[in-house]
Amino acid sequence: TYHKESYEMLHPTGPKHNYTYHTEAMDRAMEGGIDDVGIGVLFGLERYRYELTGLLMHAEHLEAAYGVGPHTISVPRIRHADDIDAESFSNGIDDETFAKIVACIRIAVPYTGMIISTRESQACREKVLKLGVSQISGGSRTSVGGYDKLELEDHKSEQFDVSDKRSLDEIVHWLMEMGHVPSFCTACYREGRTGDRFMMLLKSGQIINCCHPNALITLKEYLMDYASEETRALGEKMIEKELDKVTNPRVKERAAQNLLDINEGKRDFRF
Repeated sequence: TYHKESYEMLHPTGPKHNYTYHTEAMDRAMEGGIDDVGIGVLFGLERYRYELTGLLMHAEHLEAAYGVGPHTISVPRIRHADDIDAESFSNGIDDETFAKIVACIRIAVPYTGMIISTRESQACREKVLKLGVSQISGGSRTSVGGYDKLELEDHKSEQFDVSDKRSLDEIVHWLMEMGHVPSFCTACYREGRTGDRFMMLLKSGQIINCCHPNALITLKEYLMDYASEETRALGEKMIEKELDKVTNPRVKERAAQNLLDINEGKRDFRF
């Protein structure tokens, strides 16, 4: 396959890497009818220059072979877990190198959503948000059944240690304080805007007519149903300000009506 040749060029003497198997499996999935995929690397297992190059070549391959690049790219780093010492991995990368990786991905794949998890600290996440990260988790638990009940200290099953332990409400408030609009939108998947349909909207810039109003109405739902009073007050001000930025008159009118309807108890609007 394309990536086998790329791998041999980049790493001619080493064993076949897991990333090669990953791309082959994704090719089979795309050929089988799955039109929308996300990719990523767990940085720290292999040399980061190789991993980053392979990641970008994979994105290039998906566009060349299927006309659809990755919907998202994840950038996790190896982290401590109950039976894993992250310091024992010689290919670990520091925060500065990690930030450069994020910036390079954003430049090379400008249309993709870039995901960063609670593996990273608040300081690290704040830095890379300015460099291209567009999706961020909050209030995460990585153990089996972790969202149902907390685990006892002597019986842990976490996949990895969480660095950013703030609640979802704290994360939402923090994002808005920095001027970001938190969005809980899943409209594209639910409306079938995947694959080449999604890429067309992205690359033409028309996605703004979906993403911006969807961010506002899903944020409004969160504020009404889950947010603290302080977060709600900050969010209402942001929504009012952001609604004025919607340039399409029809989109603005419909979004404004949706926001009023949410106040009346109605839910689940989307563009």
